[in-house]
Amino acid sequence: MVRARTVVVITVLVAASVLGWWFGDERRAVDQQYRVVQVFDGDTIVVRRAGGRDETIRLLGVDTPETHHPRKPVQCYGPEASAYTTSRLFGQVVRLEDDVERHDIYGRRLAYVYLDGRNFEEELLRKGFARLLVIEPNHVHAREMLDEELDARARGVGLWGACGDEP
Repeated sequence: MVRARTVVVITVLVAASVLGWWFGDERRAVDQQYRVVQVFDGDTIVVRRAGGRDETIRLLGVDTPETHHPRKPVQCYGPEASAYTTSRLFGQVVRLEDDVERHDIYGRRLAYVYLDGRNFEEELLRKGFARLLVIEPNHVHAREMLDEELDARARGVGLWGACGDEP
């Protein structure tokens, strides 16, 4: 009986240690800061972390009109969205938040971007530079982001006032 109890206690301690290490590692990853070194368009940026490694980030939850798509023309409000993201993020230090799926089929990291503690995707939606785009299973902020888009639509700001029914 004592031996079985000892095995259970040791197993629980090992499991707690492993989980503590894992959660601590995940927390450090969330707290890391990155500098934005390039902006491709309104919803795709390149960040550099402290060690000098660059990473392409596809902003989660938003879709800005195209400006560099190989098979699509420049879309209404695309240049404005790209210019806005550039003006707000280029050279800035940001924090990234992952959701369930961490990379897309193109190898880009999928993440929510925080500037000065605020979700940048929500800012894009609020100002009418983007549409909501939820690709399951990544939907942790979908409700708040939907509210921002609906408000922008109702006010007719950004692409909602400039582009009519264009996709």
